[in-house]
Amino acid sequence: MSTTAVSTSPEPVPPVPDAGEVFAFAAREIAAAAVDLWPRADIDLGDHVPSVTGYVRRIRVDGRTLYAKYAFLGVSLVSLLRGACGPWPDVRAAQQAYVQRPGALMDREAAQLRLLAQQDSPRVCAVAGLARGVLFTESVTGPTLADLLLQRPHDAADLLAGTFGELRRLHHPSAARLLGPARVIGERSIRGTFKRKFNGLSGPTYVERLGAERCAPDDRALVVGLLRDVVVRLHRLQATGLPQQASRRVLAYGDLKPEHVVFPQGTSGQAVFIDPGLLLAPPAVDAAKLISRTVLLLAAARPGADTGQQAMRGVGAFAAARTDVLPARVRRSWLRELLVLWLMDSVNILTTYLSAPGALPLPARGSALVGRAVDLCRMTDQLSSELAAGVDARAVWESALGRAQAVAA
Repeated sequence: MSTTAVSTSPEPVPPVPDAGEVFAFAAREIAAAAVDLWPRADIDLGDHVPSVTGYVRRIRVDGRTLYAKYAFLGVSLVSLLRGACGPWPDVRAAQQAYVQRPGALMDREAAQLRLLAQQDSPRVCAVAGLARGVLFTESVTGPTLADLLLQRPHDAADLLAGTFGELRRLHHPSAARLLGPARVIGERSIRGTFKRKFNGLSGPTYVERLGAERCAPDDRALVVGLLRDVVVRLHRLQATGLPQQASRRVLAYGDLKPEHVVFPQGTSGQAVFIDPGLLLAPPAVDAAKLISRTVLLLAAARPGADTGQQAMRGVGAFAAARTDVLPARVRRSWLRELLVLWLMDSVNILTTYLSAPGALPLPARGSALVGRAVDLCRMTDQLSSELAAGVDARAVWESALGRAQAVAA
């Protein structure tokens, strides 16, 4: 008999980063970067702006309001605080190397903003500075597209079409040459995000843990069960129902959301776009994300049946204007692609909020969406079931508009 002692105790689990330590570190880096850029200025750190992606802080430099953004290792704050990059000492050491090498996330975002500024359209917020991995941008004030969609839902079709029209120059085939491979922000791709979240052995485990710190037990069980099936269907649909990434690619804005479009002079003036995520993608990507985030906006705000009906009627008109210019033989395939991308994006953002640790402050809209998780999961479950069953894309589209309208009520 062997006398070798065998330990049956579990391996110790490394502690996850503490949110307070992470935020304090980011705030110090922002302050130090501001001093590096404006050594003689009067600098005042303002409020932390809740975000699930990066650390964002308002800052005043000689009375000028700026936004400061800091990204950790190119991953979301949710992933970082869940321990995806290891314990805090490892993260801090890796972060020091990350911000010094070319191609860090804030370097690419700054390069994209400067590139877009040279093109005149779309108009973007100005880069005020970049140092120590911190991106400073000029503040843009005015109503956002999100505000206007809720205030003027009867104008939704025109508001969406006008916003999308600002991207016409980006979507021209010749624009794809403007962006070098090193400046792509693939982290904000709908398909890339979905595959990263739900592929491999970790994907099912991730789904099973959703809502652990955010949902009531009964709601959580329902949400997990629905999303388990939705994710499987969307994996199959994106593998068989979407064009290959190498085909029909244009330069997409990538992170087109209603809250990322600001109207400093109201709708009579040109919109200003913030937070780009430029990438080469199929033409439907920008339309899908704009529609997905519009529906999530309505779900979070719950503006009522009349507003929901008017806004979704506008979404339908906006999509019809895109399909009407296509040859008849490709209209249904484009609509199917739009639906799959819409559902994938909605699942991406909803699961990010659901998986956020309790110590991470959510934006108000994120907290509201967690409260609507059951209704949203039921909607995605029904629509993905119809698509997987081969229901005609036009019929699924009409179903989607109706269900989104109900979620807004």
